[in-house]
Amino acid sequence: MAELFERLERFYDAVPRDGAHTEDFGGLVLFVRDGPGWPFYARPRLGAEEPPSAADITSVRARQRAIGAPEAFEWVHEVTPDLLAVARSAGLAVLEAPLLVLDPSALVTPVGADLRFLDAEAPSFADDVAVRRAVGAVGFGAPGTSTGLPGPKDRDAVVLPVSAEELADERRMMRAGRRASVLGYLSPQPSPPAEPELQGVLASGILQRVDDVAEIAGVATLPTARRRGLGAAVTAALARYALDAGVELVFLSAGSDDIARIYARAGFRRVGTACIATPSIFPTA
Repeated sequence: MAELFERLERFYDAVPRDGAHTEDFGGLVLFVRDGPGWPFYARPRLGAEEPPSAADITSVRARQRAIGAPEAFEWVHEVTPDLLAVARSAGLAVLEAPLLVLDPSALVTPVGADLRFLDAEAPSFADDVAVRRAVGAVGFGAPGTSTGLPGPKDRDAVVLPVSAEELADERRMMRAGRRASVLGYLSPQPSPPAEPELQGVLASGILQRVDDVAEIAGVATLPTARRRGLGAAVTAALARYALDAGVELVFLSAGSDDIARIYARAGFRRVGTACIATPSIFPTA
C-alpha cells in the first residue's frame, strides 16, 4: 500500500506542472496556473522535512487571494494524516472523499448508454469541449446521486465559447496521450421517443494521465438523467481506454459514499481518503 500511495503522490505533484509554476510555503506547494484554464490548488510538498502547519496554510491562502485563485487544498489523508486537524484549525472545511483504485479484473461496462470520445481533430471539437464543461457545471451544481430538475435546457443555458488558447491546450494534451474526454448519451429506444429532458449530451468525464498512472475526474450527469447508469458507463469507458493505452494504475475520488458505490459497481475499490479543503462558511472558535 505504501508503494501505491507513493505513486499517487508523484501523480498529484506532476499533473499541474504542465500548466503551472510552483511556489513553496513551508510544507506546502502552491500550483499557480500559467495562462487561462481551471485554477490549481496547494498540497503537501514532496520531500518536505516538516509537515504543513497552520502558518503555512495561512500564507498560502493569502497568496491565493492575492492572485485571485480559489483557496483550495488537496491531499491524501493516509499520506499526511495530521493535516486534517491542522486544516480545520486554520478555518478550512474539509471534504473527506473516498479514494478508489480500479481492479482491472473487475471492470465492467454498464449497458444503456452511448458514449463518444472527443476527437481533437474533429470539426466539432470546440463545441464538444464547451458542452462537456456545461454538463459538468450543471451536474456539480446539483451534487449527489438523486434525480432532479436541471437538465438539457440548463446545460444549453451555460454553454460558453472556449478560447482558442484553451482549445490549443486541450488538443496538445490529447495528442500527447495525457488527456481523454468522453460524452454520454442514453441509448436510442424504439418507442416512445426520448423525453426532452433526456436528449443530447447527458453525462461527461475526463481522464488525466502521467506515465503509467491515470485519474478519472469530472464525471458528471445532468440530474434529470441520473440513476440510468450514465456515470458508471462514462467511468468504465475512460478506465478501459486507460488500460488499453498501457496505464497500470487508474484511480478516482468520489464526492460521497453514495457516489463511491456507483464506481464500485464499475470495478473500483476504496483504498483511502482524498481530502479537499476550502474556507469554511462558519467562523472558527
